[in-house]
Amino acid sequence: MDNKLIHPTAIVDGGSIIGRNTRIWHFSHIMSECVIGDDCIIGQNVFVGQGVKLGDRIKVQNNVSVYAGVTCKNDVFIGPSVVFTNVMNPRSFINRKEEFKPTIIEKGASLGANATIICGITIGQYALIGAGSVVTANVPDYGLVYGNPAKLKGWISKNGHKLNFEDDYATCPETGEKYRIINGIVKPVL
Repeated sequence: MDNKLIHPTAIVDGGSIIGRNTRIWHFSHIMSECVIGDDCIIGQNVFVGQGVKLGDRIKVQNNVSVYAGVTCKNDVFIGPSVVFTNVMNPRSFINRKEEFKPTIIEKGASLGANATIICGITIGQYALIGAGSVVTANVPDYGLVYGNPAKLKGWISKNGHKLNFEDDYATCPETGEKYRIINGIVKPVL
């Protein structure tokens, strides 16, 4: 059963695919050829650019602009007023649509309120971007970054808790899941 809801003030342009049970709220605009997965929440006053792909169970909070070239995998959280860019050197008098740089947000990553994501980067699985950060470089899986420019400040578990590594191992205080770090790469211990 499909219980999608598109608020009457929202605009969804032709050619877009909206998944089951997805909610699109007040004054949002989904441009053409977007793919928005199942069980997503698109908040109030959200702009989603042409051809953007959003996976399943994504939450996009109010006042977010997701420009063309952005792909978000499943379970991504995008906080209020996050902005994505898609051109490195924009000029109003030069059309640079051929220069859009792709930005990938991997599964389970969370972007804090008012973060700015510069184009052409990948934010790793379950990474956490602090509020107000300006992300100018790739973020590793489970990375905790914040600041302007954002810098790696630590590691975060799948459930969003800071990981404290001792002898290359850490444990999530909520779930008990174990993680290992080798040469700056964090992976869950299976």
